[in-house]
Amino acid sequence: MYPFNVRVYGLLINADNEILISDEQEYGMRFTKFPGGGLEFGEGLIEGLKREFIEECSAEIEVTGHFYTTDFFVKSAFNNSQVISVYYQVKNVKPLNLTIKTRLFDFDGEGDILQSFRWVRLKDIESEDFLFQTDQHVAKLLIKSI
Repeated sequence: MYPFNVRVYGLLINADNEILISDEQEYGMRFTKFPGGGLEFGEGLIEGLKREFIEECSAEIEVTGHFYTTDFFVKSAFNNSQVISVYYQVKNVKPLNLTIKTRLFDFDGEGDILQSFRWVRLKDIESEDFLFQTDQHVAKLLIKSI
């Protein structure tokens, strides 16, 4: 048996041409990624992405288009599964009610699982800003698109 880990992420770009980035601490690691996460059994991709945005950002989103689906092998950094990631362009339905930070890993509180959000200008994004291989690839595609 070959386990697959399907993940779905949203690329939320605001009117100032900035993209929403999530800084996280989990599993004893710190990493930067795009908002989103794992698909739950029985969910469709868009349904899962909407759930993830509500859970992570307390935000309702609308999917405006497909951006990228993993087209190379990626082993999970956390277990022995193959990761397949799907990235969608999204927009928020209502104004975001989210604390936005300006510094990397500027978490409120303490604990094993921490998260904070930043806006990063698209022109300033770099693939090295992200830990995971697929996010790095998507960042390169975003850079090419501007």
